Amino acid sequence: MDISKLKKGGAINWKHGVWTATDITFVNPGKGSAFFRIKLRNVETGQLVENTFKSGENLDEASMVHNPAQYLYNNGTNYTFMDNESYEQVELPAESLGNVVNFLKDNMEVKLTIVNGRAVGVQMPPKEVYLVTEAPPGVKGDSATGKTMAVTIETGATVQVPLFVKTGDKVRLNTETGEYVERVQ
Repeated sequence: MDISKLKKGGAINWKHGVWTATDITFVNPGKGSAFFRIKLRNVETGQLVENTFKSGENLDEASMVHNPAQYLYNNGTNYTFMDNESYEQVELPAESLGNVVNFLKDNMEVKLTIVNGRAVGVQMPPKEVYLVTEAPPGVKGDSATGKTMAVTIETGATVQVPLFVKTGDKVRLNTETGEYVERVQ
């Protein structure tokens, strides 16, 4: 496949292994040819590298599928998911999940990423609703400004939300970035 078709989360066969793209930046300098700066994670070892590829370069795409799954629990170091098609339980180490661990709720529906027959990560729903469990007390006039504050959500993660959000509110968050989207009634 052409390098321009590779998306974040996509997998390639490269340097005697399977690598997933964690970050892709297109660079078009004033002089010289355009290129892609890509951060890649080895699915076997977890090694993270950054490499540049010339625009128009061809890559060997790895076989990748996304199976519906359900998050079950974690034991501190590994997170356990159940594949909804085979009912098989799959354990993934926290380091292979990255920022996803901050937004996993019990029994949450996710998509298990399987590369060349091996589970390597999960894909979260793009937006999810979370309960605010801890927020500093509000002050009159808080809704008039665009300022934000740190609150704790039900997963234990700390996120930035507008000042009018209080303990007990439900908020919709972007699970990829952790950014506030809206308050839910």
